[in-house]
Amino acid sequence: MRSDPEYMLEALKLARVAYSLGETPVGCVVVYKPTGEIIGRGYNRRETAKSPLCHAEMIALDEASRNLGGWRVVKSELFVTLEPCPMCAGAIINSRIDRVIYGARDTKAGSLESVIKMFELPYNHRPEITSGVLGDECSELLSGFFKELRAKKKE
Repeated sequence: MRSDPEYMLEALKLARVAYSLGETPVGCVVVYKPTGEIIGRGYNRRETAKSPLCHAEMIALDEASRNLGGWRVVKSELFVTLEPCPMCAGAIINSRIDRVIYGARDTKAGSLESVIKMFELPYNHRPEITSGVLGDECSELLSGFFKELRAKKKE
């Protein structure tokens, strides 16, 4: 089984794919703990798919559930480069993910620790949280993307 930083590097690779498409660079992988296998991958595709649902986590959870053959993504961990938003946090709760590992905090929409602590609310499932894994790398990718976006808007 690989380490948390190794799985986060896989999520960062996906975030770079999103970046190359002009999407906010967020990447996500879902790992099935018994085997260490990545069973779901996703990167942001809101702009290219023209859908508010196409967050990296939602895409990775969808693939993971299909690979496991049901909506419960049990015995699994989700690695994502940016703290999940409320929609994704809700999907994580509903899919029964055991643990969420994220890189960069999201002070505008982060719903695990930054804006709201959804996993502390009285839902029927409460995943564990590990934050800051490769946080600097994740933050730098996002900062670079938005800096480039602002520069393009000025032109």
